[in-house]
Amino acid sequence: MTHTMARMGDVLAGFHAAWEFESDSVLIRFERGIRTPKLFQALGERRIPIEAIAAVTLTPGRRGTVVLRAEPRPGADPLMEAAAGQLKEACDPYRLVLPGDRETLAEYYADELRARLVPDDAAVAERYLVNAPETPLQFKAYDGKASFDGKSVSFRWFWTGASSAKWKAGDQSFAVSELSGVEWRSPEVFEGHLRLLHRETSVAQPAQADQDPAAVVFGLGYGPVHESLPFAASVLAAVRAAGPPAKSDGAPSARHRDPADIADRIRHLGELHQAGLVTDEEFTSKKAELLAEL
Repeated sequence: MTHTMARMGDVLAGFHAAWEFESDSVLIRFERGIRTPKLFQALGERRIPIEAIAAVTLTPGRRGTVVLRAEPRPGADPLMEAAAGQLKEACDPYRLVLPGDRETLAEYYADELRARLVPDDAAVAERYLVNAPETPLQFKAYDGKASFDGKSVSFRWFWTGASSAKWKAGDQSFAVSELSGVEWRSPEVFEGHLRLLHRETSVAQPAQADQDPAAVVFGLGYGPVHESLPFAASVLAAVRAAGPPAKSDGAPSARHRDPADIADRIRHLGELHQAGLVTDEEFTSKKAELLAEL
């Protein structure tokens, strides 16, 4: 094989996506087919600068496939930072699944990419190197509609889902300059939500998202990953551009709740468990988590 990465336009096509190799980046174009994950369809295409890649791996996949993956550099991509490890493997935009007969070609490109990485590419990036999804963005949560125009985030409550606390607070609008970060909890887990974090640490925020006017909660069919995650990533990128990034380890902050509220939550969790909507493992884990907040 005589061509090199210096030749722009080389393309490696896999299932659901194709990677186009350029001198200083990889352009990932996602398919829009019915079997393509909705997150990929929503992203369309993404340009990943070489400096945003920390490592490259090639591993065996399922059913005779191979998987080429570019490990994103910490802090380089607002989408992956917002996801905080919650994306399912099949929805990882940095994975390219290929037929097994393309393994040799995939290995070639993996080696070419590795050769272009520099030692400090594994260090936390000081700024986002991958562009966030473009605004305006919006999605419907269970208790309200969230909108972001690039400068401010707005929540408009639905009378069918919003708590009395949110109705009393009224519809909300938050300027990016007021925020320090975003907390996204996947709609595919119990108590999924999107919460805006205040820059002023003196501002107290309720423990549960359904009582917090700075948060919207998800539910079955509300706030799906392909809508709420790009939204969270875009807000996060705007917040970082406006000032110092939020200091967070990606884990939910510990908050103490009222015992009566904990009891209600465990009761509700039990109902979901009995209905088969929550697995035994999820029930045990979440119950322990709730009890720990007493």
